[in-house]
Amino acid sequence: MKLAVVGGGSTYTPELIDGFARLRDTLPIEELVLVDPAADRLELVGGLARRIFAKQGHPGRIVTTSDVDAGVADADAVLLQLRVGGQAARNQDETWPLECGCVGQETTGAGGLAKALRTVPVVLDIAERVRRTNPNAWIIDFTNPVGIVTRALLQAGHKAVGLCNVAIGFQRKFAKLLDVAPSEVHLDHVGLNHLTWETGVRLGGPQGDDILPKLLVEHGDAVAADLRMPREIVDRLGVVPSYYLRYYYQHDAVVEELRTKPSRAAEVAEMEKQLLEMYGDPTLDEKPELLAKRGGAFYSEAAVDLAASLLGNGGSPYQVVNTVNNGTLPFLPDDAVIEVQAAVDGSGAKPLSVPKLDPLYAGLIANVTGYEDLALQAAVHGGRERVFKALLAHPLIGQYAYAEQLTDSLIAHNREHLAWA
Repeated sequence: MKLAVVGGGSTYTPELIDGFARLRDTLPIEELVLVDPAADRLELVGGLARRIFAKQGHPGRIVTTSDVDAGVADADAVLLQLRVGGQAARNQDETWPLECGCVGQETTGAGGLAKALRTVPVVLDIAERVRRTNPNAWIIDFTNPVGIVTRALLQAGHKAVGLCNVAIGFQRKFAKLLDVAPSEVHLDHVGLNHLTWETGVRLGGPQGDDILPKLLVEHGDAVAADLRMPREIVDRLGVVPSYYLRYYYQHDAVVEELRTKPSRAAEVAEMEKQLLEMYGDPTLDEKPELLAKRGGAFYSEAAVDLAASLLGNGGSPYQVVNTVNNGTLPFLPDDAVIEVQAAVDGSGAKPLSVPKLDPLYAGLIANVTGYEDLALQAAVHGGRERVFKALLAHPLIGQYAYAEQLTDSLIAHNREHLAWA
């Protein structure tokens, strides 16, 4: 089995490598290719990756290359984890929207649109290269904004499934609170990428008893603290919103918070500098503790599980993924990409049925789906007017004057990444 990781020079990668090494019986990789244009980073990460495999007795071969075509050739699956423009572009995404009182965040609002515009053309180019060299390969997208990127891939006819670590993070945290194995926790997870709610927590599988009300009574303080939301919000909703719902439910407070501290991108850039220095130590043969602060917790477990299922090598029968709606949420277009529990096997991901949603959630999902449709049009076709319409449609923006100002700012800060600008 051959896997390729495009963006393999990321400081995230040792987390992925550690999972591949530990879970080699679930996903028996014979060759792993790390692909990245940043040759200096790639060699540091690749060296540590080989040492991790060696320490854990993994027999697989790790190859590094900057040649996308060579890297993805004959791969059974290609995992995408890109950041076009690096942390510098992310820092801009997190700062210029604050100038007009809007959230600055790399996947949500105006910053999220900027990332989509930079990312979608690059991902589609890579996917076409995969299709030319190996049309049967699965593409697993971990690149944000996952929902928009996955929709771009699916609409272009690629074999693609999107992956996010929010759901597996909840699963692990709930399992710890309940003192059960993570495999026993099944989430009724519904929404769009970074716009989701846990509407049920079941033990033993999709038909298990829903113990979410009991979980909130007994552990509501811990859940709310993890979300950085007041417990009152969680109690009144009776569900567990993802952390990203802070940007909607507490928008103005979050904007003020973001204005008073360094951007997350600045923090991560400093962390990455330290991590790369560590990766260059020839005695280091495990992922360092600092990596846990970088983000992406449990990413490797989710990636291994998904790849194993898609490649017919086992894996969990049900997983939270980003896949085509196809009637699952009847108020959305069939070709919308949703994030829900799905049955995953070699034929792809098929969403499980979802009970009728409360308008409180369905309305926001429909609104953001409309934005995502416009965002994808802007990313694929370009043009100032398309960018403006996407921003005007976003529920965190929605005002003409703000959309005008943010359109100009977005283009000015991203011109080098926009072929049409």
